[in-house]
Amino acid sequence: MIKALAVLLLVFSLPAFAALEVAGVKFEDSAKVGAGDTVINGAGLRKKVFFKVYAVALYLPQKQAAAADVLAAKGAKRIAIVTLRDLTAQEFVDALLDALNKNHDETALKALKPSIDQFRASMLSIGNAPEKSVVHLDWLPDSGTRLNFNGAAKGADIAGEEFYRALMRIWIGSQPVQDDLKEQLLGKPAG
Repeated sequence: MIKALAVLLLVFSLPAFAALEVAGVKFEDSAKVGAGDTVINGAGLRKKVFFKVYAVALYLPQKQAAAADVLAAKGAKRIAIVTLRDLTAQEFVDALLDALNKNHDETALKALKPSIDQFRASMLSIGNAPEKSVVHLDWLPDSGTRLNFNGAAKGADIAGEEFYRALMRIWIGSQPVQDDLKEQLLGKPAG
């Protein structure tokens, strides 16, 4: 009896290392992003009408519950996306650019244009993103925004943290692509 109680206490005192699962996609609790350590802030499902488009997770140096705090967080960051249907790079780019336009005024977009153009070219170099493709949008403080597709860097890193913040606003900005997804990325449970 005492042995069984000791085993139970040991099991409940161990930290949980279970991955967070969204639509069959498992996101690890932490990720190494460049030289930085990050933890999962939240994850959710991007839907369009009735279709599951992608699962997405947000990794930060430490958890944040407010969008403003996420945008202000210092250190390495990651937006991890796993496609849940076949997409073309053009579809992906069009959706991202539309969301960027909704979250920025004309002046901000003009300032971001060189970075947006560089990112667009890198995305289009992918061609197609079949179902289960893995896209990482990483912020590396030493070099900028890095696009990774299925484990390979695409294009050169994009300097300037404001561009990475602009990308994050797609999901957590004032006009997010999906309201409930914003809440999930901010660590709130799915409703």
